[in-house]
Amino acid sequence: MQPSNDYPRFHDAGESGLLIEFGAGYDPKINAAVTAFDRRVQAAGLSEILETMPSFRSLLVRFDPLSCDYEALKSTLRRLLSQPAKTSIAGPKPRHFRLPVVYGGSFGPDIDEVAALSGIAAADIPDSHASEVLDVAMLGFSPGLAYLGQMAPAWDIPRAESLRPSVPVGAILVAVRQTVLPATPIPTGWRQIGQTPFRSLQPDAERPFLLSPGDKVSFVPITAAEFDKPWTFEVAL
Repeated sequence: MQPSNDYPRFHDAGESGLLIEFGAGYDPKINAAVTAFDRRVQAAGLSEILETMPSFRSLLVRFDPLSCDYEALKSTLRRLLSQPAKTSIAGPKPRHFRLPVVYGGSFGPDIDEVAALSGIAAADIPDSHASEVLDVAMLGFSPGLAYLGQMAPAWDIPRAESLRPSVPVGAILVAVRQTVLPATPIPTGWRQIGQTPFRSLQPDAERPFLLSPGDKVSFVPITAAEFDKPWTFEVAL
């Protein structure tokens, strides 16, 4: 899907929000436009903006309605949108995380089911999954949970028909050509193929969410005996 001439679109979101849509559905190019614009807005340092929240296809800008000139803010955002993509941005840079994963067994109880649905042999699931370099498309559903995409077509498998009451922190969950990485225990209808010791939520840290939209994530198969080793997760892009 390519963004049409109808986008970006601006929508009011209550009395303190402005939603900017970049497309009608999830597509890596649309998502890249969202995250690039989010970085541009953050780099602009606009004091009237309280926070920005990027999603698969849109950016929510929250502002203080008591101290903000709404039309002026909208005009500023339109100006930032019109800047050439090659304009340098002195904002937060995307990072690359290489996450160790134990696949299968008690760490990945659904690996055989995923193999049957994807047509990838169960023994080949770890290497196939680890061959992907995925983008953090958005955070959502629960604190710090990351949606990673987009995987190869073979991974376009449906969600399960019933919910599992809980999966652990660091579960590697797959469906619809995406990997989901929860930062807290959650119920889910996604299938678990592995688990990583990486903890993307650090509540007491200055930056509690370690992953951000636009970051890259890849995976490294490890054994169960290696799960509790000390690991370095972030690598240079």
